[in-house]
Amino acid sequence: MKKILGLLIVALFFGISSAAAEIKDYSSTINVFRDSPALTKFFNNSYGYAVFPIIGKAGYVIGGSYGEGQVYRGGKVTGKTTVIEGSIGLQLGGKAFSEMIFFQDKRAYDEFTSGNFEFGTTAQATAITAAAEARAGTTGTSAGASAGPKTGVQAETDYLKGMATFVHAKGGLMYEISVGGQKFTFEPL
Repeated sequence: MKKILGLLIVALFFGISSAAAEIKDYSSTINVFRDSPALTKFFNNSYGYAVFPIIGKAGYVIGGSYGEGQVYRGGKVTGKTTVIEGSIGLQLGGKAFSEMIFFQDKRAYDEFTSGNFEFGTTAQATAITAAAEARAGTTGTSAGASAGPKTGVQAETDYLKGMATFVHAKGGLMYEISVGGQKFTFEPL
């Protein structure tokens, strides 16, 4: 049974990753986040941001995720970025989500675009398309809930060490209490 479940999760992860390679609608993803009133101050005052239209994640005790995105400064694309995450803990299932990271100032932007940047630990819980999430790490804290593209509700959050991270659930079924980290790469255009 464990072997079958493990194979299903691996298949789901690769299915989500393949979909991620095909779906890169940056404008729509940015608009989903822009529609959240809690993010207005970040769009109005940030130095720049990174956007990942879809990140696929799967796990069974050990988990992983992958996504591709773009980095913006002054409303213009400055480069491509990827994210990979590894985690270990109580986790089972797979999910897809969008992620947006705001940079408060040039220092935070430069730190992220230096080539290899890492976030610290995360704790998350996702069920179908509704999600609740809390993150705490070396780069910031955030919390949020989402029931769909037009019904997102975001808890009040602020920059920590110059960055603020937000996620929007796209779908899947995953239960997770884990420790892990995200690693980002950056390639300038």
